[in-house]
Amino acid sequence: MAHVKLHIPGPVEVSEKTFAAFCSPMVGHRGQGFKDLYAKVQPRLQTLFQTRQLVYLSTSSAWGVMEGSIRNLVAKRVLCCMCGAFSDKWLDVARRCGKEAEGLQAEWGQPVRAELIDKKLATGGFDALTLIHNETSTGTMSPLAEIAKLKQKYPEVMFIVDAVSSLSAVEIDFDALGIDVLLAGTQKAFAMPPGLTVFTCSQAALAKAATLRDRGYYFDFIEFQKNAEQHMTPSTPSIGHVYALASKLEDFFAEGLEARYARHLALAVKTRDWALSRGFTLFPEPGFESVTLACVNNGAKPGGRVVDAAKLQKLVKDQGILIDGGYGKIKGTTFRLSSMGDETGATMQRLYDALDEALKQLS
Repeated sequence: MAHVKLHIPGPVEVSEKTFAAFCSPMVGHRGQGFKDLYAKVQPRLQTLFQTRQLVYLSTSSAWGVMEGSIRNLVAKRVLCCMCGAFSDKWLDVARRCGKEAEGLQAEWGQPVRAELIDKKLATGGFDALTLIHNETSTGTMSPLAEIAKLKQKYPEVMFIVDAVSSLSAVEIDFDALGIDVLLAGTQKAFAMPPGLTVFTCSQAALAKAATLRDRGYYFDFIEFQKNAEQHMTPSTPSIGHVYALASKLEDFFAEGLEARYARHLALAVKTRDWALSRGFTLFPEPGFESVTLACVNNGAKPGGRVVDAAKLQKLVKDQGILIDGGYGKIKGTTFRLSSMGDETGATMQRLYDALDEALKQLS
């Protein structure tokens, strides 16, 4: 079967080098071989997260750790910052965990604003908040640094941040931001197979977790910390993922983190420019566009060119490339083009050429 190259918001393309590492021979997850592997990746993960805290490995999708954060850190009430399908979902997840939760809803395509969060936290009714840094359903990136400054004003509130599709594509300084949980799935900007989440917690988060009795076991932050101190995981991990992670971190540091961030920004701008030059507009508010994917407006809001998104997707797929035809309530009235992971100017040009050919056939 011919391979269809992925330019969807995740999973993204995985290199042969990464797949080869994933297929490394197994070792016992309680043996020295695995401990050495975890010890090898830990310093680089700490550099990537910019933290002195240990970075944990969870064999799960990011939603596992997102739910775990709710169970570990919400004793009173959680404020769920919402601006798209995935951040909206966190409110439902919190309530399904039996927690009191309230949504702070921004219009889709708009970022979550620090001043609105401030007003909510000023009521004193919350002991945690959730934020998705890069909302892939709308291609919108909220101003994390501005929001994180509120932590100084509300130190007792646990700030839980999903950087699933932004970590390793933009600089995020965990310790300097002063947030409490930062997590990322590795199937997006990391360009690894789905199934592994990396995350870290502040000392304050660990202390808070220790006071909650219903945090469960699989995603118990205290268990993650105790095991990470011994270069282990609480439960049997996907060892292949950890080998792949070690290989991917080699790639990150060979390229250089600053160069990696610059490459992602340049490709994001190039993709936005392609859309604008073809008569489309962008769905996110200007200035808050994602640096890992472009969400192209296709009738979801006034202005710009409109095409049949399903036909566009099919015509591009016929050329061996998969794009995304929009998500949730803006499916079809937007389409999304990923530029994250290992993409380069040359690989992105192949995408633009395929899109141009498809647009010709649609005109």
